[in-house]
Amino acid sequence: MFAYVARQPIFNAHHELYAYELLFRDGRSNSYPDISPDEATSRVISSTHLSLGLEAVIGKHLAFINFHQDTLINHFPRSLDPAHTVVEILESVDINVELIEACRQLKKLGYQIALDDYDLDEKWAPFLPFVSIIKFDIRETPYEKIAALVPGLKENGIKLLAEKVETRAEFNQYQALGFDYFQGYYLAKPEIVRHKQFTAGQLTMMELMSESASAALSMQKIKTIIERDPALTFQLLRYINNPLVNKRNKISSLQHALTYMGEQELRKFIALLALSNMCKDEPNELLTMSLVRAKFCEQLCASTSNADVNAGFLVGLLSLLDALISQPMEELVEKIPLDEDVQQALCKKPGWLRHCVQLISYFEQAQWAGVKQFAAHYKLSQSELHRYYSDALNWVNHVHTPVIA
Repeated sequence: MFAYVARQPIFNAHHELYAYELLFRDGRSNSYPDISPDEATSRVISSTHLSLGLEAVIGKHLAFINFHQDTLINHFPRSLDPAHTVVEILESVDINVELIEACRQLKKLGYQIALDDYDLDEKWAPFLPFVSIIKFDIRETPYEKIAALVPGLKENGIKLLAEKVETRAEFNQYQALGFDYFQGYYLAKPEIVRHKQFTAGQLTMMELMSESASAALSMQKIKTIIERDPALTFQLLRYINNPLVNKRNKISSLQHALTYMGEQELRKFIALLALSNMCKDEPNELLTMSLVRAKFCEQLCASTSNADVNAGFLVGLLSLLDALISQPMEELVEKIPLDEDVQQALCKKPGWLRHCVQLISYFEQAQWAGVKQFAAHYKLSQSELHRYYSDALNWVNHVHTPVIA
């Protein structure tokens, strides 16, 4: 069985990535016969033991995983490492003594337990002594009710997670209330501030990105730009000396690095480097998502003849640029001499490259029906598409840190 998986980031109060919530389904029907999709999630995880490899999906972070009452009672979570797993108890479970005891035992084994979509119902009282995290859906539960509960929950050492955080104002509001973790659209794609000014450093990065996107690549111009900032030179050397990129030659100078990489790899690296340096004030997961998208779209283009692989990489990498830079995409693409197909894809004009970006967004949101429709439309293998996604996650785990550190 192929493991269909998506991950949704969870951040701490400092905008640092804390964990991923993992969503699993049977890709053909999005559920198992005669059982709920939530129970199917747990069974796929347990039966496949995460065939992708848990570390390939979450790296060094925690995994929040939903479990139905039957899988909890039958000890399915025990197949996963407690050091990397947060067991989410779904709000739809039927509470009984057996379920409470199963969760108590999981707590003793070292698992963190979270209550999902906590609705303030008294039925949850027996769980509170061994619950580590409570998740509030801030769209469903009024702020005043949540605020009244916070002191008591915090006093008992329970961490609080706000779900469906859609704006910076909501993030600030619940951060001030004492919430520890945050999940939602704001953290995956922050709202755009239309008149935000570029800093001097961002302008340099835009200049570097413009050079990398130009039809005729000038090594001398790129060298001149990078030399202005010693930190950029250091990052380039760290990247190229990464064993995943270069297993044989030790690169010690900027000129050597530029020559060694070659035009194709240099274009990709410069775009990646520029983007990472332009978005240091935003949640780091945005950059991670951009890198996953870049590698995924590159592989997708490589498997077909619909577009150049460089165009695929660039479209994926820049597809969240408006969120990263807090500017409208239409204005940003005018500042970079991109190929027309790339520009149109970034501005959501229909076409192959735009469809590539739409496909990776389906993976991010666990919308498997969209993946299936894409595969059917372009006569591609669903299992191959999922492999491209898992390969992209692996690639980012190896390359991400040396580039942006």
